[in-house]
Amino acid sequence: MAFQDNLRGSLLMVGAMGAFALEDMFLKSAASELPVGQILILFGAGGMAIFLLLSLRRGERLFHPGIASRALIVRSICEVVGRLCFTLAIVLTPLSSASAILQATPLVVTVGAVVFFGERVGWRRWLAILIGFAGVTLILRPGLSGFEPASLFAVAGTLGFAGRDLATRAAPPGMSNLQLGTYGFAMLIVAGAIALSYTGGAKLPSGAAWASLGAATLIGVLAYNALTGAMRVGDVSVVAPFRYTRLVFALFLGITVFGERPDIWMLVGSAIVIGSGTFTMLRSKPRT
Repeated sequence: MAFQDNLRGSLLMVGAMGAFALEDMFLKSAASELPVGQILILFGAGGMAIFLLLSLRRGERLFHPGIASRALIVRSICEVVGRLCFTLAIVLTPLSSASAILQATPLVVTVGAVVFFGERVGWRRWLAILIGFAGVTLILRPGLSGFEPASLFAVAGTLGFAGRDLATRAAPPGMSNLQLGTYGFAMLIVAGAIALSYTGGAKLPSGAAWASLGAATLIGVLAYNALTGAMRVGDVSVVAPFRYTRLVFALFLGITVFGERPDIWMLVGSAIVIGSGTFTMLRSKPRT
């Protein structure tokens, strides 16, 4: 049964990462016109509205008692920190550098799973995760030429996202993914408000910007729901490494949408990422 749960969680994580890559593509389009803070506010409001309507339609209460639990409070704080700090990292540092640091999230999550949930991770899985991270550095090696002080925002963002995923695992079982999605997107509004209060520059979006935000919201809802489901099924240490596949999807979109031409090192790195994640999942299958 554990293997089936891990397989389901891994597939949900892969689906979530593919959807997040599409979300990034549409948000990047909107960012050419609107400030990041405004994008987070509109994106968060749209996603929260969708999750809220779906939750109410199923007869779920808006304010679940578990909203005041320690896990949900920690999750909300980590959501704000992750979204806000990583957005600042993207603005202040090269995207490749910020993204490279973000790929350490599975490592942080795995360590957290061992510390907080008592999951057992053998040396082979540790090695597979480290090899997967090496594959990420091959893909993003242009961003590894130096470390900028502002990159600490990316480090804080990585810790925030890892904390959010771990807190999702510890969320009260009675809370649905729809309720968690509602609260999660609400935190994007908070993060956006904080950013916009410093940058200003809000304006009425054009039709193209609204279309990009709408597409990003719909896809983001699917991605967030899949991510939440993935972190609540199977072993965190098995599911988390499949976050690496986000880079593979981003690479594909770069080729097909933006006409990028990856070199051999990017292709090798992508193969390593896929191989390490698959090995990690297969190692969780009980022997008979």
